[in-house]
Amino acid sequence: MAGLQHYRMALDPAIQKLGTMTTNRHKYFRWTPRSARITFMYAIFVPTLFGIVAYTTDGKYDLRAKRKGDMIREF
Repeated sequence: MAGLQHYRMALDPAIQKLGTMTTNRHKYFRWTPRSARITFMYAIFVPTLFGIVAYTTDGKYDLRAKRKGDMIREF
């Protein structure tokens, strides 16, 4: 591996600061109304919405082995 010392890249201070901030994010997190709202949306609302849609459309559509002109609805 001789000669690789000539190709060193200069470290960008902004990228170093971003990396440090990302690594230590859990130390500086605090619950605010915005973070609580985002957490609620991704942890409760979105999975509930997908569950409701999946439950209501369960068995209604069959997308396998259809030919041109066939209906995809099974109800």
